[in-house]
Amino acid sequence: MIHEQAIVHKGAEIGANVSIGPFTVIGNNVKIGDNTVIGSMVTIDEFTTIGADCRIFHHAAIGATPQSVKFAGEESHVVIGDRCLVREFVTIHRGTGFGGGLTKLGDDNFLMAYTHIAHDCITGKGVLFSNAATLAGHVEIGDYASIGGLVAIHQFTRVGDYAFVGGKSAVPKDIPPYVLAAGDRARLHGLNKVGLKRHGFTPEVLDALKKAYRIIFRIGLTMNEAIERVKAEVPDLPEVQTFLQFLESSKRGVTRGKPGRD
Repeated sequence: MIHEQAIVHKGAEIGANVSIGPFTVIGNNVKIGDNTVIGSMVTIDEFTTIGADCRIFHHAAIGATPQSVKFAGEESHVVIGDRCLVREFVTIHRGTGFGGGLTKLGDDNFLMAYTHIAHDCITGKGVLFSNAATLAGHVEIGDYASIGGLVAIHQFTRVGDYAFVGGKSAVPKDIPPYVLAAGDRARLHGLNKVGLKRHGFTPEVLDALKKAYRIIFRIGLTMNEAIERVKAEVPDLPEVQTFLQFLESSKRGVTRGKPGRD
């Protein structure tokens, strides 16, 4: 299953039924899980771990040293979960010693062509990156978020669970869970209703999130005032708690929409 023209370091650990195409280079201290398929002309550098049942297309480059002037050659890692799909020309860089030393992708991520995942980024499970989505360093993406094509996300920014960021957006501040955001600079445009329904959110949960969103973003309250009002008026569901906890823990500030009428 390993092409005769592939170069695989003797220090790499290759699982069962792994396929590696021609002119691909696998470095030292690389681990590749069972049933993973790696195309031609892929480069996987040292200290990279790839899960089982992944598919990596030609010209992807995974595990290169980070694009950071402070990186001093320290050992750092890339970890990719199971069942991830990495398309052509995707780049995923190792972490840094000052940023935790780890770039990590969860299970079932789909990275379309030319996606870039910079050093020390963390993604949840089921994340979708459309073509040329770009993450700067230390970005965190929640479970089942969708990042549109040509989106650029600023370093240290977070995108919450089930959020949708529309194509060609610039994201300098945190995007809360469950919302739809787009624009340069990105603004909120309501809940990600289509995505939430597709993932089986009940009418009760959707109604509670709608009320919480309206109080937080549509009636011109300060963030602290709005959070307290949500706690008093909206059902205390787990999804509402996740929404509020994200807002309360933001360090970069939260993306907003245009205030509406009460």
